[in-house]
Amino acid sequence: MEATPQNSIDGTWQLVRAELNGEIAHELLTANTVLELKSGTYTVRYADEVTDRGAFELGDTPQNQSITLKGTEGGNAGRTIPCIYQRVGNRLRICCGLKAVRPTEFSTAPAQERYLASYQRKP
Repeated sequence: MEATPQNSIDGTWQLVRAELNGEIAHELLTANTVLELKSGTYTVRYADEVTDRGAFELGDTPQNQSITLKGTEGGNAGRTIPCIYQRVGNRLRICCGLKAVRPTEFSTAPAQERYLASYQRKP
């Protein structure tokens, strides 16, 4: 999928909701986490400190748009994480398969090994 200004996910995104294996993250996490996507690289900051950094590749799956994260620094260094994403206006959702299995839907449940994050684009 070719990125255009209308569908590009590049930008700075504030985390507004997150869940891991069916458990919703504390609001302290969401209030302090920012994702930056730019030209195939990503950076996650918590309270202005880099906690995760790497590269990403976009693709398409029959049901959803896909993104693959390749961690180079922080908690995901050396990992390849298959994800799906959906961008609608200034909202972005990313669902990550933490056991190297790309999710097919935007959901998490106990023992599923998925992380679902919803972001709002920052101005």
